[in-house]
Amino acid sequence: MVRILVVDDNTSMREAVCEMLQEAGYETISVENGRFAAQIHRNDPINIMVTDLFMPETDGLELIHQFRHEFPDVKIIAVSGGGSRGLVELLTVAQKLGAQRTLMKPFSGEDLLTAVQELLPNPSSN
Repeated sequence: MVRILVVDDNTSMREAVCEMLQEAGYETISVENGRFAAQIHRNDPINIMVTDLFMPETDGLELIHQFRHEFPDVKIIAVSGGGSRGLVELLTVAQKLGAQRTLMKPFSGEDLLTAVQELLPNPSSN
């Protein structure tokens, strides 16, 4: 089963994302900041991480950088709604750091699921 780690300091957003993913059949784990994300992956590996960019302690950009260096196989979706000014630039930075997909909040469940599906290996190509 595909395991997805959701990292967001906003409880309602984190719960909504997890619910959307669970309804689509994915296993989710969630944390409120990036501080414990690496430990979670080391203990029980994940396939995809969905991370907010603006968070206390370890923000999303730091987390993306860390995962690209320590866990290059983990796929990353960066999300942000923090301040409309400069948001596109921050999402571009997230891509340059290694996020394979980016979504601006608010995003639809369809957009999230499309991003996740695009990052999964295509079973027909095996």
